[in-house]
Amino acid sequence: MTKVLVFGTFDGLHPGHLSFLRQAKEHGDFLVVAVGRDEIIQKLKGKPPTYPLEQRIALLQNTDFVDRAITGDEVLGVYTVIAEEKPDIICLGYDQKALGENLEMWLKKNNMDIPIKYMRPHEPEVYHTSLLTK
Repeated sequence: MTKVLVFGTFDGLHPGHLSFLRQAKEHGDFLVVAVGRDEIIQKLKGKPPTYPLEQRIALLQNTDFVDRAITGDEVLGVYTVIAEEKPDIICLGYDQKALGENLEMWLKKNNMDIPIKYMRPHEPEVYHTSLLTK
């Protein structure tokens, strides 16, 4: 079984999110979504998410593509979810380049050979959370 891990806020699901999840699921048999904690999102984006963590997890768990939605790390950049989930591949969104660079350094430092793949955007000029929440 090939396990895929993705990371994200998923503050309301839109077609761009669903496309991302569908593409990630195509890379394996079991898709795990690590959902960012409210306080981490506040730190990264400078504002709290619209929906609380439990609601975002429940929403993801009810999609056709997600096999398991879990709470993300308590501390930014420690990636305990990788050690716990032991993914075969990590899929990131087209707009998660900074996360990808950080992950690559962390994986190398921890002698882990897990490929990172970037998914294609789905109408990013329309379906991007920052645009939809304006």
